[in-house]
Formats: sequence, structure tokens, C-alpha cells
Amino acid sequence: MSKVAEKFLRYVQVDTASDINSPSQPSTHRQVEFGTALAAEMRAMGLTDAHIDEHGYVYATLPGNIERPVPVIGLIAHMDVVADVPSANVRPQIVRNYDGGDTLPLTQKRA
Repeated sequence: MSKVAEKFLRYVQVDTASDINSPSQPSTHRQVEFGTALAAEMRAMGLTDAHIDEHGYVYATLPGNIERPVPVIGLIAHMDVVADVPSANVRPQIVRNYDGGDTLPLTQKRA
């Protein structure tokens, strides 16, 4: 499995559901923790300006190539999900050779 896929599967397992009763943004401590960790991981990859702002948005820029003038790429992430979408105990899967059928296990089938 690629490192990108591994990271994605790890990220989608983080419970970042919003708290509709919270007056703050981000609305939960888990969102702040995840955004802080994501910004730190981006800095470790060399995106030196990666940071999380007071509203839970994570920002970073990827400079263009010095040898060839290309545009800077801006990366922006806001990680919460609405409380109505399940975000706890997510068990992601990579489906290869998808046949068009339902990918949820029988115990998780929607009504």
C-alpha cells in the first residue's frame, strides 16, 4: 500500500464530528488535536508554513520549483464532519475491482 493511502486511511479514522451545541470553532477538542497533528506532520514533510488557525483550518503552501517557474500550491483543510454522519469507529477499506455492489459489511447495512 502506498504511503498516501496509508495516511488517508489513518486520517479518516479520526473522529472529528462537530458538536452542534458548542459555540466555538472548532467545536471539539478532537478537531483541534487532529488539526494540530496534521499541521505538524505537514511541517515534518517540509511545508514550513503549515499551521492551524483559531477556527480549525489547516493551511500550508508548497513552493514552486526554483529551476522552473511554476505556481505555488495552497493546501487548506477543514476536518470536521456534521454530527449526523458517523465518524467514530470508522473502519475504512480499499476496494479493488469494485463490481458496483454495496461495500458495507452486512452488520453495517443502511436501512
